[in-house]
Amino acid sequence: MKVLILAAGYATRLWPLTLNRPKPLLPIGRKSILDHILARVSCVKGIDEILIITNSKFVKNFKKWKKVSKVKQKISIVDDGMVDLDERRGSIGDIIFAVKKKRIRSDLLVIAGDNLFDFNIDDFVEKSRKRAPSASIGLYRVGNKALAKQYGIVGLDKNSKIRSFQEKPKRPKSDLAAMCLYYFPGKKLSMLKKYQAEGNPLDLAGGFIKWLSERQNVYGYIFEGRWVDIGDKRSLKKAQKMNWN
Repeated sequence: MKVLILAAGYATRLWPLTLNRPKPLLPIGRKSILDHILARVSCVKGIDEILIITNSKFVKNFKKWKKVSKVKQKISIVDDGMVDLDERRGSIGDIIFAVKKKRIRSDLLVIAGDNLFDFNIDDFVEKSRKRAPSASIGLYRVGNKALAKQYGIVGLDKNSKIRSFQEKPKRPKSDLAAMCLYYFPGKKLSMLKKYQAEGNPLDLAGGFIKWLSERQNVYGYIFEGRWVDIGDKRSLKKAQKMNWN
């Protein structure tokens, strides 16, 4: 299994903090956001490579980070070739690019490089493997439907299969937010190309999950613990005030 960390954004809502440094390398306590993520990934069995996809502007930052990283697994930095805001591939576009560039055929765990959480993901991966060849997605209860309007919101049936997916809905059907945490069995990666071939937007990963769940079984896994989606200065300050081990 390979892990893909999405880190190709420009984080304009965090400028000037991210003018010359990518968001995943911003500090939270004594470690960067990326190091916090990989600390949770390291406990997962069966990982043979961790891929970090970024853009041409920040690729040097990640290569410098790699030289001092203490992660035991093999790390590869993937440059998506983009140099400015007008050339972004989007999250799905970057997944497709990485799969093709690295010729990935094995199962793929995808994690957004700006998601900070304190829970282990080994149980999620184990259950996702058992549900293969279906894809799985991580979910988190945000607590109220007012806050749910800011996220992709998922409805599950009694077997944890996705029965509805709403992108930033005015009237959320639940408070289950879709995290950018996906498990794609190797056999499911071909669906990314089909999604692209149909002309669907590549900027939001949730769009692909919605599309896929309308055609095949996609399972949700509800995490418990702390999760901060660091999208702006307010959420960054919130995360920095919290104690992260």
